[in-house]
Amino acid sequence: MSDHGTPCWYELATRKPAEAGAFYGKLLGWQMSKAPMEGFDYHLASMGDTMVAGMMAPDDPNSPTYWMIYFAVDSADMTAAAVAADGGQIIVPPADIPNTGRFSILTDPQGAYFGILQPLPGGAGGAFDQKKTGHGNWNELLTPDPKAALAFYGKHFDWKPSTEMPMGEMGSYHIFADKGADIGGMMALPAPGLPPAWLPYFGVEGIDKAIATAKAAGGELLHGPMEVPGGAWIFQAKDPEGTVFALVGPK
Repeated sequence: MSDHGTPCWYELATRKPAEAGAFYGKLLGWQMSKAPMEGFDYHLASMGDTMVAGMMAPDDPNSPTYWMIYFAVDSADMTAAAVAADGGQIIVPPADIPNTGRFSILTDPQGAYFGILQPLPGGAGGAFDQKKTGHGNWNELLTPDPKAALAFYGKHFDWKPSTEMPMGEMGSYHIFADKGADIGGMMALPAPGLPPAWLPYFGVEGIDKAIATAKAAGGELLHGPMEVPGGAWIFQAKDPEGTVFALVGPK
């Protein structure tokens, strides 16, 4: 089965990769290392033998810090061209990453950034695994138009609408599935003027313990803890640099 449309990598744009690595290492149990790339300061986060995330400084020191999600594709060139033809933008044109594959950075028509990766033979890796802590567990898009976003990503990644959950004045939460499994949701931006964005949720063994660890390490709780359908709990927070992240797990 093709990995096309499967979340395959999580990347943090941070001006302080070493400090960010220490924070998320305490929080998620990640082991940090430097990527062996000449002239390129890229930090890798691993859980055991599996690489799950990368951290790097943005090219523009004034740009905001953020988490970005990459999705596996069968062809980076074809997907980038199709996204651009459908109202998205190509921010970084398709290019090769040695020993990894071919990538590109794009935006959807509403302006949310995301990455794509055409992996080398051998698959998309294990960064996204809903059964393991320290891995990507859920992928959430805040967007001005969730229904249009569902149609756009469904067209390009073969995702299917799964469940629509009413949320009162906030509209509906639109869960989407990849290859038969629910992997994320889309909802309207909670306030006008906020930029559309993807937000990864990483799995943890216990939400209360994770909140305590995040606060002790300099994080700031924004929302939650809140129980979600299925018995899991979530919270959203800022890391010490102010980047929003989210976690999910049992209480």
